[in-house]
Amino acid sequence: MNENWEEFELAPITVLTVSQLAAHLKEAVESRFAWGDLWVEGEVGDLRPTAPGHIFFSLKEGRAQITCVVWKTHAARMAQLPANGQAVLVRGRIGYYEDRGDCRLYVDRWLPLGLGQRFLALEALKRRLEAEGLFEPARKRPLPPYPQRIGVVTSPAGAALRDIINVLRRRWPLAELILSPTVVQGEEAPAAIVAALEALQALPDLDLIIIARGGGSHEELWAFNDERVVRAVAASIHPVISGVGHAIDLTLTDAAADVHAPTPSAAAEIATPDREAVALTLAAWRDRLRQAMESRLQAMTQALQALEARLQVHAPERALQARAERLHLLQARLRSAIHQQLLRAGARLADPQARLNALNPLAVLARGYALVRRENGRLVTRADQVRAGERLILHWADGHVTVRVEGEAPS
Repeated sequence: MNENWEEFELAPITVLTVSQLAAHLKEAVESRFAWGDLWVEGEVGDLRPTAPGHIFFSLKEGRAQITCVVWKTHAARMAQLPANGQAVLVRGRIGYYEDRGDCRLYVDRWLPLGLGQRFLALEALKRRLEAEGLFEPARKRPLPPYPQRIGVVTSPAGAALRDIINVLRRRWPLAELILSPTVVQGEEAPAAIVAALEALQALPDLDLIIIARGGGSHEELWAFNDERVVRAVAASIHPVISGVGHAIDLTLTDAAADVHAPTPSAAAEIATPDREAVALTLAAWRDRLRQAMESRLQAMTQALQALEARLQVHAPERALQARAERLHLLQARLRSAIHQQLLRAGARLADPQARLNALNPLAVLARGYALVRRENGRLVTRADQVRAGERLILHWADGHVTVRVEGEAPS
């Protein structure tokens, strides 16, 4: 006894405060289960709604029980609350409440136990399809901005079809709606929905498909969790918008579709542009195009005017006119130069002409003198050269006569 006590005294001792122990417990408990992975079944008891909107109840099984809390945000999304004594399946996360030293289950979803088992099978299918990549964002296709032909897979008698038609008439009446009718709930619904989808695949020029139905219970929407329907949606050659149920309803069809809409009306809104917004956009584009064209025309006009100015400077007519004017100037200068040359030449010729005129025999004859020649043309220059009876020719400036010599000059 003493030896054991001595060993205990010698062993190292770890001492924790209550807060430290509570922190360790909190970490150990809360790290054990990931959010969304913890499902617990049991019987509801002590259900207590609170004024702020939170819900408290106990989940019991035999002698065991755990306190459950539904925060206001999650309670607002629940269509109805469980009842005391009801067997349920709840999803949540475990939390350690340090102030009171107990564990609590924070619940975000509950299902009746029978439906809960079915939901667990759905979760298993969801994880298997996720592993195959059917829900990957990378495989989601964009929607055409201005669809012309829209296929709709829904019940012809349901409110979903009327909602879609009303939205299309208001937003985008240019689109043609092609209904591929089907039942949307019941055991025969999955096969019928698949057949309706396949019927649309063969249509030419189809832009997109809306698969829709109105809200309902989990059982009424269950056909859209069927693996056949999910795979048909994923395999569609046309983009698919799912609008199944209300905003709080989520199905595997929503996950497989290219776009998920919270309601059928929202699906039609997503599928089509607003014609008024398109009209405003077109008007803005028209104004921008007109402004751009006006600016372009103004720039081109200015460029054309600049080219015309350059053309006028370098125009052939202008060059020909300049050359013609220069030619006229040169001609005038040439005529003046010729005239001056002629004047100078005339001046140079005037003096020789005067001398020639002075030496010209005709000029002497014009003053009254006469030129005497014999008939043989020889000139007679002295009187002693003439013999009586000789015929002579007397030349004056204005003509000549023939005379006979009557006598000889005295010696």
